[in-house]
Amino acid sequence: MRRLAPALAASILLAAGAALAGPSSDALPADATSGAAALQREELSNGRAFSIVQSLVDEVGPRLAGSRADRAAVAWALRTMPTLGLSDVHAERAQVTHWERGAEHAEIVAPMKQPLVVAALGGSVGTPPGGLDAPVVEAASLDALRKLDPAAVRGKIVFLNTPMRRTRDGSGYGETVRSRFFGAREAQKLGAVALLLRSVGTDHDRIAHTGAKSRDEHEIPAAALSVPDADLLHRELEENTTVRVRLALGARTLPPAGSANVIGEVPGRERPDEVVVIGAHLDSWDQGGGAIDDGAGVGIALETGRLIAALPRKPRRTVRVVLFANEEHGLEGAKTYARDHAADAARHVAATEADFGGDAVYAVRWLGDPAQRERFVQLARLLAPLGVERQDDPAGAGADVSPLQQLGVPILDLRQDGTRYFDYHHTPNDTLDKIDPPTLAQAAAAFATAVWAAADMDGDFGRVPDDQRKRTHH
Repeated sequence: MRRLAPALAASILLAAGAALAGPSSDALPADATSGAAALQREELSNGRAFSIVQSLVDEVGPRLAGSRADRAAVAWALRTMPTLGLSDVHAERAQVTHWERGAEHAEIVAPMKQPLVVAALGGSVGTPPGGLDAPVVEAASLDALRKLDPAAVRGKIVFLNTPMRRTRDGSGYGETVRSRFFGAREAQKLGAVALLLRSVGTDHDRIAHTGAKSRDEHEIPAAALSVPDADLLHRELEENTTVRVRLALGARTLPPAGSANVIGEVPGRERPDEVVVIGAHLDSWDQGGGAIDDGAGVGIALETGRLIAALPRKPRRTVRVVLFANEEHGLEGAKTYARDHAADAARHVAATEADFGGDAVYAVRWLGDPAQRERFVQLARLLAPLGVERQDDPAGAGADVSPLQQLGVPILDLRQDGTRYFDYHHTPNDTLDKIDPPTLAQAAAAFATAVWAAADMDGDFGRVPDDQRKRTHH
């Protein structure tokens, strides 16, 4: 676990005072530097981000879209935001996918019996009531699967065995997640009766990682295997001509359900109709507590709002905290927000999103009008005392703010250390103990600083050029 030791926190406080005491820039008003320093001191000394996450995880728990717990999470957010100093707190309705996992079981039945740990992929259909029993054919990647002879696949269970690289920036996930999303689609095109997927994760625990699959015209049951069980199945297939697996899934999709995006604001003192959005998603998968995905992001977003609301001098523009519905299984909250606010997209000055766990922010990127780059440079300067470096590659929008990017809204991309994130992502191990409070405080301080600077600067970041409005991956 990457801990921010008390001594390091103290040194950051001293560095913040020194680095931000210098002359202000043309892009940022003089009070922005003192405001940023105040935010950082408050969060690193007295931050409440972790307690917010704990409240959500302990009082609500896993929050699968459309479930009773999803509605409880909306109620939690509506009552929590006002206690943190946010105003105009309200829910904006969104229809969301409602899927249930049901019971799940898998085992190798030939040439010997071996139990397997599986988790149905979000959106999977169930097997017949008695399950299904079929031989297995392996493919090392999605491309390798597409090249298989249909005669070798028809009537079989496809085992898609693509390992994931551990990376700091999450690029290993981007390389691998296509197998989870499109694997069942490609398998059914070749006549497969089901898909088993090596979990998209970096751990070696006997726990399977769930996650959404594509919605296909002809659905087949699809489930992830724990990494050790994927390795076991691979060895059996190397040694035996025929390996059979029995799979039983009780998954089903119900009619769409009502949910909501929950919104609270810190009104701007001069231009309240212009907004800077900080978002996180309120829903989670059903296996763990949803602590790192995305309870940590909820804590960061709400703490950003609390810190800025508590400042004696509010920023020029409004800071809007948006807790989005159903990021995990359809982005319906994000799409609803973009649709409902498309008419005032030009008044959205910037957007950022916290959805990469509770570890430290190590870099910041942006996406906007290249002519306004100096404004980003000055914003990044305010983050340097927290150990955050400026990167000049284009920002990658998080999933929930990507529809705003498509509308031309500039993106601030605060990149958190994801080295261990995919050990727990989408598993029963996504629990509160995976978050280190001081490290989460550093992340909250970084997001609050960036949001404050964007909301208080004289000018803005312009608009995202037309040719860059298509989402780039975080």
